[in-house]
Amino acid sequence: MSKNIFETIKTLTEIPSPSGDAYQAIEYVQSFAEDLGYPTYVTNKGALMITVKGENDVDHRCITAHVDTLGAMVKEIKEDGRLGIELIGGYAFNAIEGEYCTIHTDSGKNYTGTICLHETSVHVYKDNHNIPRDKEHMEIRIDAVTHDEEDTRQLGIEVGDFVSLDPRTIITENDFIKSRHLDDKASVAMIMDFLEDYSNNDKTLPYTTHFFISNNEEIGYGANASIPGKVNEYIAFDMGALGDGQMSDEYTVSICAKDASGPYHKKLRQHLTQLAKENNIPYKVDIYPYYGSDASAALRAGADIKHGLFGAGIESSHALERTHLDSIKATQRLLKVYLYSEMVED
Repeated sequence: MSKNIFETIKTLTEIPSPSGDAYQAIEYVQSFAEDLGYPTYVTNKGALMITVKGENDVDHRCITAHVDTLGAMVKEIKEDGRLGIELIGGYAFNAIEGEYCTIHTDSGKNYTGTICLHETSVHVYKDNHNIPRDKEHMEIRIDAVTHDEEDTRQLGIEVGDFVSLDPRTIITENDFIKSRHLDDKASVAMIMDFLEDYSNNDKTLPYTTHFFISNNEEIGYGANASIPGKVNEYIAFDMGALGDGQMSDEYTVSICAKDASGPYHKKLRQHLTQLAKENNIPYKVDIYPYYGSDASAALRAGADIKHGLFGAGIESSHALERTHLDSIKATQRLLKVYLYSEMVED
């Protein structure tokens, strides 16, 4: 566990993977795991399962983190050649006004652009701060010579093309990392770090554990299927939400007691907090009022599991996100001690 984790996070954030088009990121993590000797497979939905056999192969654990991110899709090619878009994931247009982006065409050719208000120029449009930031007024200005709809179509851009957002990942000298896509690539990077460390030691996990890298979490149905039948405990390894009235911060691990779906499994949550106390891991217990995870999605899909959720505290989630190395380290420590702990009794 070191600052090298930041480089892994940075690499992941720079792989475009909006929900529905996370193939490249899934392939990257799969190649990493297989190079370390772990068996993997990809589900029909395109998620990745990495399995580590433990001493107990009757009762299993599952740790899920998602590699998909917020993004957009081309909805319309306008008369002036610019693009109307629909958002992918739960966020608002104001969070991406002025953001650089990439349009990914079916031919494989990519084009850069900027997501902007149609009436951007204050020298032309009076009181443009009063104009709604919505799909009627927000559009993509393509970095290509295009004057009309036909010019844009000649580039190979069509309705249905995916749009990824510039990750803008920066690592600061005082141990912050900020990016659009810390949710949830920070957690995926921590799983990769654990797998690499585990491959170099001879201490076997007490239970067979599946690391489920999902690809559709931001649209509500990431790791809610293909859960192995022997899984007893299921952890959404995601992020802590920060803001007014929240306990979580950028320097501790955040353990979720409840989100918009309802309470998480009480005994499993108590187990996580007890592990943090016993191992002097800085933590906060919190409620995320407008939040859902792959664990809550799995329950809705009918999974019979004990579900929990913890992760690094992420400032400004679903916008320009940031966290500190202290939070990453605390989260890594809790992940490790949890994986080596005994299961919660019924």
